[in-house]
Amino acid sequence: MPLDRTPHHPSTSLALDRRGFLTLAVAGAAASMFTVTIGSLAPTPAFGATAEAIAGAASAFGPRKRELRAMWISSVVNIDWPSRTGLSADQQRAEFLHWLDVAADFRLNAVFVQVRPTADAFWPSPLEPWSQYLTGVQGQDPGYDPLAFIVAEAHRRNLELHAWYNPYRVSMQADPSKLVPEHPARVHPEWVWAYGGKLYFDPGLPEAQEHIQQAILHSVQHYDLDGVHFDDYFYPYPVGGQAIPDAATYAAHGAGYDDIAAWRRHNVDTFVQSVSERIKAMKPWVKFGISPFGIWRNRATDPLGSETGGSQSYDLQFADTRKWVLEGWLDYINPQVYWQIGLAVADYAKLVPWWADVAAASGTHLYIGEALYKVTSGVFTDPAELSNHLTFDRGIDADRAPVHGNVFFSAKHVPADPQGSMSRVRTDHYAHPAIVPAMPWLPATAVQPPVLARAEHVAGGGVEVQWTDAAQPDRRATSFAVYRVEGRVDTIDIDVAANLVATRRAEPGVVQRFLDESAEPAREYTYAVTALDRVWNESAPGGVRTTE
Repeated sequence: MPLDRTPHHPSTSLALDRRGFLTLAVAGAAASMFTVTIGSLAPTPAFGATAEAIAGAASAFGPRKRELRAMWISSVVNIDWPSRTGLSADQQRAEFLHWLDVAADFRLNAVFVQVRPTADAFWPSPLEPWSQYLTGVQGQDPGYDPLAFIVAEAHRRNLELHAWYNPYRVSMQADPSKLVPEHPARVHPEWVWAYGGKLYFDPGLPEAQEHIQQAILHSVQHYDLDGVHFDDYFYPYPVGGQAIPDAATYAAHGAGYDDIAAWRRHNVDTFVQSVSERIKAMKPWVKFGISPFGIWRNRATDPLGSETGGSQSYDLQFADTRKWVLEGWLDYINPQVYWQIGLAVADYAKLVPWWADVAAASGTHLYIGEALYKVTSGVFTDPAELSNHLTFDRGIDADRAPVHGNVFFSAKHVPADPQGSMSRVRTDHYAHPAIVPAMPWLPATAVQPPVLARAEHVAGGGVEVQWTDAAQPDRRATSFAVYRVEGRVDTIDIDVAANLVATRRAEPGVVQRFLDESAEPAREYTYAVTALDRVWNESAPGGVRTTE
């Protein structure tokens, strides 16, 4: 996944990706690996807010009806799913359903699932082999189509499904002979180089770029994806004592660039722009988003940068993440702001407003990546840290582009609920369901308000709400939002987040039903239902019904 690295001063040689850090943390060695000091929790100059003040402000914000709430489900080295190789198809399916149950339990509304971790595939791709993280054997058919399954099951629960791809990484080891013979890296060894004990496609080769894009676009074309998602891996993170072996590629393709770093950034820019344009040409409603390392550049290096002092993705991964947002190539940016409020070299309270200002320039949606795993590892010592992050995010909405939601790494830490931190997020911020924010630039469907037929207490408990969606096929709703208030009323304010009871995926046919299991017996309620298109634009309610 976005394998996070501890921020460090530019003079520090330590380069630790998130998976490496997580492994060390679990082993109890994390403390010895830190190269930063914990900053004071004194008020930040820009916002004058201590962690304690932020925590105290939580009650000032009511629930939000619209926000993305997601978790990353990692497949590389079996971090989350499948939990190990060699599971049967039924076991793999059961495990994934467990993760969707977790999402529902914590009132999430999206999952970001890694389906191409290392130039391999979680679907029957004609361009790359089956992933070894399914069966333990690269190229071996798992006995079902995992991508088709996860899309169908996520949508059944009305969760948005973002397929997550690692563009350039070919293998977690550096020996091409360990790849299956038909692997594109063996068929075209000139596309690949080894670095830091891994294999990578050369981002400077047009042929390699085209192959990667074709591999990704095959899944976009053949599956009902809601989003295409990249993490922070572009050019690899630096490894001490090693140089990226692309001098020959630069000599052949770098004309016009006196600086190899500028050429590398151009390669990544070209790739990101091209992927974006091709996704939109194929399916304009599919979202494209990237989750970069949380620091673009430090202000000490570039006056446009953030007030930080850590690693810089612009210089180390050759990823000009700020440019991608300003150019409008992304539907959302999801920076990994994996540090605590008040941390000296990478203060959450300074980075999030910086990203909000960048996103505001183009209207790109901003989601913040959250390091839930750092509660597990003990780096975040305050159980309220993550809840405080979400409170802080709410507080900047008034004068900057809003933070439209948060994404948690990684899935296995959500039900583990270290120090009760995710339960606190649910209590403080996710007490009610939420609808994914609509993106007004995506193609909308003029869905019709549903006709609410009845709301009736049923034997066994709960209220069954029934409505009809009799629109023409091209105007049928993708899902519905159900609202409820106590007592008998003539209208329901659907802008009040606390009135939202649930969202439900549309079922085949005209008649739709929802069982409100939270309704108390014999209590009178009034319900309203709205229609949602596939990108979460909402109709007016189709009248109200009071329980019979």
